[in-house]
Amino acid sequence: MTANPPSPQTAQKPAVRLQSIDALRGFVIVLMLLDHVRETFFLHMQVNDPMDVTTTAPGLFFSRLLAHLCAPIFVFLTGLSAYLYASKYVHSQQAASAFLFKRGLFLIVLEFTLVNFAWTFSFPPSTIYMQVIWAIGISMVILSVLLWLPRSILMVLGLIIIAGHNLLDSVHFDESGWMHIPWAVLHDRGWLQVTDGLRMRTSYPVLPWIGVISLGYSLGPWFGQDVTFAQRQKSLLKLGIALLCSFVALRAFNSYGDKPWVEAESSLISLMGFLNITKYPPSLLFIMLTLGLGLLLLWKLGRLQDRFQGHLPGALAWLCTFGAAPMFFYLLHLYVLKLMYLTCVSILGKNQGGTYFGVNSVLSIWLITLVLVSALYWPVKAFARFKAQRRDITWLKYL
Repeated sequence: MTANPPSPQTAQKPAVRLQSIDALRGFVIVLMLLDHVRETFFLHMQVNDPMDVTTTAPGLFFSRLLAHLCAPIFVFLTGLSAYLYASKYVHSQQAASAFLFKRGLFLIVLEFTLVNFAWTFSFPPSTIYMQVIWAIGISMVILSVLLWLPRSILMVLGLIIIAGHNLLDSVHFDESGWMHIPWAVLHDRGWLQVTDGLRMRTSYPVLPWIGVISLGYSLGPWFGQDVTFAQRQKSLLKLGIALLCSFVALRAFNSYGDKPWVEAESSLISLMGFLNITKYPPSLLFIMLTLGLGLLLLWKLGRLQDRFQGHLPGALAWLCTFGAAPMFFYLLHLYVLKLMYLTCVSILGKNQGGTYFGVNSVLSIWLITLVLVSALYWPVKAFARFKAQRRDITWLKYL
């Protein structure tokens, strides 16, 4: 995914593609689709961050909770994939740094243009939302510099950022101060007034995501050719279990890492409160829970790929297709959802208090998602095949 294909002198022997990574990326993309269907057709039942477990229906709560897996796993896999990309070349750090820098800038521009237009359909925009694509882009640019550190130091730095950034939750800066803008970008979600007619929302403060992408890159050697399948599987299993156990321990004592939870009279509400974690910015417990589950999923998918001699079966192969062309899927699904919503409004009107068009149940959200997964599979598959066949078209590598 580089703008300039490497010369034969810098390329090494191609590595076997790890379908488990594509399948995991495809899985979280489907969960992302579920969440964006919710944000399109269930906006009249919007939830806070963290959610209010006393007023949020369990079906809506757990649907939103599932979607929490998307961003941390995707950012982690971005770092991991950057390492694997670079490992194919002789000058691996140089190749990775150039790839991350250019790709990161491309994602930032994409967020400010095509992605924001897909959400708002307004041009020129009055509001720009700096969301997940922006956060990934900034994280890639920062990682393009950090990766020159020794891998052990990069790993420690990533862990320190992930574990320690909640110590900064009480730090805020007045909008008139010079620190307001950089701090809003890094950690304190807020609004930035650019001009009288344009403001920006730092929906995804980037500091914790820099830690996650650094951790993903530093664990890249687990997937290198010098590590056996058994060694990699053992490492994934141990780290995944360790993260989940640490989450349970910290959450049980309300000691650190997120807003405290309170035991309720209902066991279901108590469980929801226990799992009710903060995404903006992602708390330590948010990252522990989601990455712990992600690593166990990667471990399980690796076992299945090994069992079926390197090829995942059935529906998992569908997930690999989505995971092999994630940016194309991301842009396509945003525009499809927006056009669907506008079509429904024009035909049926705004049926939710005259403000939104929406469905009346969480089950409807899941059904719409399943229909879209089936419909979008074919154009994504066609694009992935076209991109693989036309490696001479440079700009396709960015999608």
